[in-house]
Amino acid sequence: MFPTHHVKIKNQIMKSPSFYPLLIGTLFFALLINAQATGERPNILFCIADDASMKSFGAYGDTFVNTPSIDSIARDGVVFNNAYNGNPKCSPARACILTGKYSWQLKEAADHNGRFPSEFRTYPQLLEEVGYDVGFTGKGWGPGVYDTADNPAGPEYSSLKLIPPYKAISDVDYAANFEYFLNKKDPNTPFCFWLGTKEPHRAYELDSWKKAGRQLKEASVPPFYPDNDIVRGDLLDYANEVEWYDTQVGRAIKILNDKGLLENTLVVVTSDHGMPFPRVKGQIYEEGFHIPLIVYWKGKILPGRRVNDFVSFSDLAPTFMEVVGAEPHPQMTGGSLVKQLLSTKSGQIDPIRDHVLLGKERHDVGRANEDGTDLAYPVRAIRNDSMLYVHNIKPERWPVGNPEYGFLNTDDSPTKSYLTNLKQGDREYFFFEMNFDKRPEHELYNIQKDPHCITNLANLPEYAVQIKELRFQMESELRAQGDPRTLGNGDVFDNYIYYGKRLDYSTGQRINAIKYTKQGTD
Repeated sequence: MFPTHHVKIKNQIMKSPSFYPLLIGTLFFALLINAQATGERPNILFCIADDASMKSFGAYGDTFVNTPSIDSIARDGVVFNNAYNGNPKCSPARACILTGKYSWQLKEAADHNGRFPSEFRTYPQLLEEVGYDVGFTGKGWGPGVYDTADNPAGPEYSSLKLIPPYKAISDVDYAANFEYFLNKKDPNTPFCFWLGTKEPHRAYELDSWKKAGRQLKEASVPPFYPDNDIVRGDLLDYANEVEWYDTQVGRAIKILNDKGLLENTLVVVTSDHGMPFPRVKGQIYEEGFHIPLIVYWKGKILPGRRVNDFVSFSDLAPTFMEVVGAEPHPQMTGGSLVKQLLSTKSGQIDPIRDHVLLGKERHDVGRANEDGTDLAYPVRAIRNDSMLYVHNIKPERWPVGNPEYGFLNTDDSPTKSYLTNLKQGDREYFFFEMNFDKRPEHELYNIQKDPHCITNLANLPEYAVQIKELRFQMESELRAQGDPRTLGNGDVFDNYIYYGKRLDYSTGQRINAIKYTKQGTD
């Protein structure tokens, strides 16, 4: 049995009523019985942005990105203050959602742009087996390859197009495709739909903020970037795309309401990781892995609540299974959040959920072994209510890729170009070091006092005992969860194939991706 809340919770209310407060357990039991009697099992609409930071939403205190639709959902639902993705990159984060597993348990899917092992059952597959219509639009699981007929997120509905407001925004009409799915499905069958926008992933239309009538002074610049017009403009271009995500979510909610389906639909709003900027996307700092998680369920969730329990993406799949009255699959190692959803309280609901584990392996190419193998930058971390401890397992490697290859684990952008053009002796050179330089083996941050993770406390003697305790707790749990890296077999992550556009390390040039032929199921 795992020693923390990362325990697989087989807690169907009928079987374990003592797990919840009596009132909440009784209410949910009644809801399930009524749903089964009437045939009205709940629908699920899962909305996920691509590369949107938690702090970019009004519900989390943002002041320059306008997200009225999502903020409205937050007011009428529950906001999770301490939700984390487990791994701050697209493919592994989304695999955690789909499988209910932690990143280090995902084999090839722990790497970005890898193969999704068909041995892992996904919640869309499982819900389809119990009578749900499933589908997705936009971006499902990926990037990477898979052997199943459909994307791990389900059958795709992305054929309907529109003219986007800015050149770099996808022409997929996410909301219209969702409506098409609803019109096509059996009206008597519940649904589970994944609405995944490709925004605010880069690239952006340069200076789209001018088209939107914005002003540079609106932008809020994090302290790990220089405050200049280039960075501010880049942040405002990003803001436009976050707002597009908000628009699509709002349209989807209206469609549900117009069709009379909103009352029986669990709506989840999130993002896979932080914004595509240096020191955020793909990095084990607060902005990279702390994600928005807002849940709305009319008549079931008490509105206006904020939950402080630490939760992770691996908790979503078992939550969806329990909500529909089905057993979580035995492979799922996350725990259901039904207790948090149906509570009448704000703040800490379950005292066991007082921390979360995080990690990363290989994300993108640009860090080579002598034989040309693409090397990981392995990290494990633990975050509690006040501290973040980070163990950089291979500190001799470059965290965002080697400089000679262009720091390829950071998306190209005006902000990245400005920072990488800084030279030693420049007044702002410390910004380059903060974003791209090698890191010490141990990092420790007081999140309450230092939410941007600027001041590393790890070398201060007064924190030595705390680091020892946090590392022991983290590694004990990771060993119990079978983490290859903690068990001494972590190099397996270096040897999994990267299926994206590769790098010829002899020339430094980008080359075509490996052609993959589906192998069928395992």
